[in-house]
Amino acid sequence: MQRNYAEYAAQQAVELLAIDSPSGYTDEAAKWVRKAFADLGFEASITKKGGVIIDLGGTDADNAILLEAHTDTLGGMVAEIKSNGRLRLTNLGGMRAENGEAENVRVHTRDGKVIDGTLQLCNASVHVNGKYGSTERSFDTTEVVLDEDVKSDEDTRALGIETGDIVAFDPRTCITASGYIKSRFLDDKLSVGILLGLAKYLKDTGAVPDRRVYVHVTVYEEVGHGGASSVPDGVTEAISVDMGCVGEGLRCTEKQVSICAKDSGGPYSYEVVGGLIAAAKKEGAEYAVDVYPHYGSDVETTLGAGYDLRHGLIGAGVYASHGYERSHIDGVWNTLKVLKGYLNI
Repeated sequence: MQRNYAEYAAQQAVELLAIDSPSGYTDEAAKWVRKAFADLGFEASITKKGGVIIDLGGTDADNAILLEAHTDTLGGMVAEIKSNGRLRLTNLGGMRAENGEAENVRVHTRDGKVIDGTLQLCNASVHVNGKYGSTERSFDTTEVVLDEDVKSDEDTRALGIETGDIVAFDPRTCITASGYIKSRFLDDKLSVGILLGLAKYLKDTGAVPDRRVYVHVTVYEEVGHGGASSVPDGVTEAISVDMGCVGEGLRCTEKQVSICAKDSGGPYSYEVVGGLIAAAKKEGAEYAVDVYPHYGSDVETTLGAGYDLRHGLIGAGVYASHGYERSHIDGVWNTLKVLKGYLNI
């Protein structure tokens, strides 16, 4: 597979990353995903739950494979409008206050307004707060400072902000000249881009997989139930295409594809993991097999919902997960190579 499909995948991810979509606020991202696959000529529909199911074609519908990725991200929700007009947040998914501190945010109100602000430590001025460095960061010790002239909870409510409003963090997406992809929420919008790269390859080459291939882009992965539904008939195997872990004790780098043998939910299918390794070798993909110490995936949720299927997990290596993440075009390319080899296309 040529590298241009990885470049296409990364650019698609950049477009998707520009759409705010914390868990529970994913409609616009799902519409974008549906249209992106439909524009490539594939049947795509939005589920009742809000995810997107895509049919990539293939012959054997009784031994179909499901590829799962997710477009929901970490984020926040307004938990309290404070008496000073600032906002106390509760996290959506694994968003951490110490990581989001000093990041620009957008508050999405129920009436469609978008109001800018910044998550700051309460009493954030170093020249004033003698305990700035020793204060533990949490969503109780930080607050959203709105970029509006508000001094009371009444002032903030007059803007249309209420408890339960969604707060999205700026992804700060960029691709460097050396091919590094930096952004919040590469987990897992980069993988959605990868699956679009796979779809474009199928369209351009006219390749027909031996097995029917479906894609489910879920919208509740970060809160634990994204893959619990919407498995098409005939699926015997599901593979999460999610971020690959990069960190101490693991072999994978941002330039490789990670094949997960085990995570917090237990081992992945020995057969599927072996098949993914064989595909990597066949396609000449740079890969690493790793065990993730703190991780769960959509496909494990699928199994937990009672579906009888084999399961696996791969993804481009991503450093600083759930923070300001970094991957590389080569990691995207190597992930596409493994998918190509595994699907025998």
